[in-house]
Amino acid sequence: MVDLQYIYHSCFAAVSAECVVVYDYWRDPDGRLQSLLQQAEGQGREVYFVVSHFHEDHYNPDILQWCAARSQWHLMLSYDTVRRRRVDPSLPLAVLRFGERYDTPHFTLRAYHSTDVGVSTVTEFPDGTTLLHAGDCNNWYFPAPDGTSATDRVKTTPDQMEKLFLSIVRDIRKDYPRLTHAMFPVDPRLGQEMLRGPLQLLKQIDVKHFHPMHYCGLQSLA
Repeated sequence: MVDLQYIYHSCFAAVSAECVVVYDYWRDPDGRLQSLLQQAEGQGREVYFVVSHFHEDHYNPDILQWCAARSQWHLMLSYDTVRRRRVDPSLPLAVLRFGERYDTPHFTLRAYHSTDVGVSTVTEFPDGTTLLHAGDCNNWYFPAPDGTSATDRVKTTPDQMEKLFLSIVRDIRKDYPRLTHAMFPVDPRLGQEMLRGPLQLLKQIDVKHFHPMHYCGLQSLA
């Protein structure tokens, strides 16, 4: 059994009997993650930190020191995080690149494209639990004041953005037509288009539990 716990912003922790997988750790204002990590260390569980991309709100460099000090804690960082954050290449880590699969003793992780930077990932545990963490992959259809889409913010047209997003969803669906959990951006900055990407995802993939993230402190969306 895998217990998925929300930490903050786009950070979640997937807790199994053998390990804890932490996605996109940035901040821990309530101390939830520290409590989980202390428990994991005391119980001898492996800990994995998965980082989808280099943006500040998805990455905290503290994880480098934490893992360097503990042999049972591991780094799985997207290729752009390693490059843009100048992570020491001598550190033991898995570099995540889209289209690749990563096997650990406790789970398998597959990396997919993103509509922003870095990767989106699906983690599969031996009990069949599957978890999509989208990172910043979404249909970023920003509304402009005149009612058009302010696509210059993401340097693409609305049609290009939608086609790219749907192609990524199709790639994920080929491997995982059903998901136990989906952690996915529901960003109020998108205004009326806030649910455009989430609904498109749910139309294409059978998701048992949907978990909004990246909602910029708007707790009513949680």
